[in-house]
Amino acid sequence: MRIERQEQDWNELATLDPYWAILTAPGKRFGGWDEDEFFASGTAAAAAVADQMERLGHPRERRRALDFGCGLGRMTRAFAQQFDEAVGVDISEEMVRGANKHNAGVPGVLFVLNRASDLGQFSDSSFDFVYSAIALQHVPDRGTIESYIREFFRVLRPEGLVAFQLPSHIPAIFRLQWRRRLYSGLRRIGFDAGFLYRRLHLVPIAMSYIPESAIVRLVDSAGGRVLDVETLSASGLMNAGVKSTTYYATR
Repeated sequence: MRIERQEQDWNELATLDPYWAILTAPGKRFGGWDEDEFFASGTAAAAAVADQMERLGHPRERRRALDFGCGLGRMTRAFAQQFDEAVGVDISEEMVRGANKHNAGVPGVLFVLNRASDLGQFSDSSFDFVYSAIALQHVPDRGTIESYIREFFRVLRPEGLVAFQLPSHIPAIFRLQWRRRLYSGLRRIGFDAGFLYRRLHLVPIAMSYIPESAIVRLVDSAGGRVLDVETLSASGLMNAGVKSTTYYATR
């Protein structure tokens, strides 16, 4: 039921305000993103990831990349410039539909719907690079997050690279997530999603975290080896005290 609820939430966000739901930058809510600007941000982010690849010496080959939680394919499109093929996977059918629309004619991209708590549709050792940013944090169940991370290493080829981001700390006051809880409760009794989002400014976006030490142990148990860890502390009224951590690992 949690997977089904998450799928419904992101299908609704994909129709309400998909660019902002994917990249919640200040001033971009309620249609503030320009399409070209949105996709250009993916190109810039992928270039920074490429610099990290060079620094770490992984992946050794650039055949196939997996973009987990691809949304509209912002990063998938950019990774297709660095790899022979980039596969975007998302839980939302509406997001996948939008990704195909916005990337029609872009060579080397493929978008796949994944409604499971694993990546069973992909075979072992089938990707040189697995990437996930601002996606795992929106999975509301820790067990499912851990399942996905284990799967990242199962589908990774030896000497490949996994790069994934997840908050390592969220202050207790933000863990209440009252906007999400209120949105879900009002939706259950029949309130319109558009009314809740546009008029009441409520969102169904979950925010999860796992401490860094637990993630390092998980990577090790999944057969991976952490190469580097980067942690940034967020600021601002809405996310003060949140620590966002990016992990780079191989197997």
